[in-house]
Amino acid sequence: MVDSSIVLTGQTLAYTFYCSVIILLMIWFGVKVTAKGKSTKVKPGVFYAFVIFLTVLGVSLHIITYNTIPWTPIDVKMKTITADRTFEIGVENHEFKLPSEKLKMEVGEIVKFSVTSNDLTYGFGLFRKDNSMVMQMQVVPGHKNDILWKFTKPGVYSIRSTEYSGPKGIAMIEKDVVVVVESL
Repeated sequence: MVDSSIVLTGQTLAYTFYCSVIILLMIWFGVKVTAKGKSTKVKPGVFYAFVIFLTVLGVSLHIITYNTIPWTPIDVKMKTITADRTFEIGVENHEFKLPSEKLKMEVGEIVKFSVTSNDLTYGFGLFRKDNSMVMQMQVVPGHKNDILWKFTKPGVYSIRSTEYSGPKGIAMIEKDVVVVVESL
């Protein structure tokens, strides 16, 4: 499984390039349309060629990055995958109820986070020390809220709510409670 920070960097570069091309073409088109003189008109063939180019480039970016999203394969096959470890987590009254003080697992294990809300819609997200997000899901009351994850390197992560659940929701942070080690 590719680390989501690597995916984010790659997608940032790809989409920055894509948006830069779009902005430059819009500027070029705007200058050509608003300039005075005979030769300033944009030929329809040129305009439509650029629109087709941008469409092909945009769709290609989506197709290329589809397989780089780390959770896609595990999400698609979720029904056929058996988790090595499952953590049942409750959420109620703006508070996470963890099964133990620390949620410990080994690198390479497939871990299932099964989160149940008893009152509001919350988020369940894992965050690195630098506050970047590893993964997240929405936790809806009355529904099954499961996510599978395979950690590829050791680390310590915090759990945060990633959905607005009222003013108290900002305090829904469990610092350094998910611990991934080489071996237990």
